[in-house]
Amino acid sequence: MSEPRERPTVLRITEVGEDILRRTCRPATGEDYGSERLARLIEDMFATMQVADGCGLAANQVDVDLSLFVYDCRDDQGVRHVGHVLNPVIEPREPGRRLIEDTEGCLSVPGAGAELARPAEVVVHGFDQYGAAVTIEGTGYFARCLQHETDHLNGQLYIDRLSGRDRKRVLRQTADRREDVFAQRAQRAQRAQRAQRAAGAARSSAR
Repeated sequence: MSEPRERPTVLRITEVGEDILRRTCRPATGEDYGSERLARLIEDMFATMQVADGCGLAANQVDVDLSLFVYDCRDDQGVRHVGHVLNPVIEPREPGRRLIEDTEGCLSVPGAGAELARPAEVVVHGFDQYGAAVTIEGTGYFARCLQHETDHLNGQLYIDRLSGRDRKRVLRQTADRREDVFAQRAQRAQRAQRAQRAAGAARSSAR
């Protein structure tokens, strides 16, 4: 009988100003694919994203230098997409593609957001945790999520795409609101831990 896996860990989310968010992440290699370490990281990132109430999370946002992001996001048809991708590359598209302007935020820039135009459709190529090639097509907000997280792995934040005035406004917002955001995340983490303990107790009593 295999040993039961530990519960996922909620990790600390890095913030704007930390150096790891400004570096291109290390590409995944054969040593990463299929490893228990990678499987564990993906589980922890999903748990962290859920507690932070996000729709995407890149590895450097949890202080890990690896070209990986996870996502749980709906597209413009309301279809939910859940998964992960390593070494993502956005497929080049012809000039003149349709853009959608929408509010964008970031877990590493807590409590703030700004209107930002991005392509309405995107295709991302990469690999799953076992090294198998994957292609992900996104529309609407899911397309925005895929682009946002790929930017992260290339050392870029969404605020870099804003005007200087809007960038300053976002940074003022996050300075004012970050403590409230952290308090909300802590509350959600506590609720998640209680739910995990209750589920574990129920499984034990059923044996």
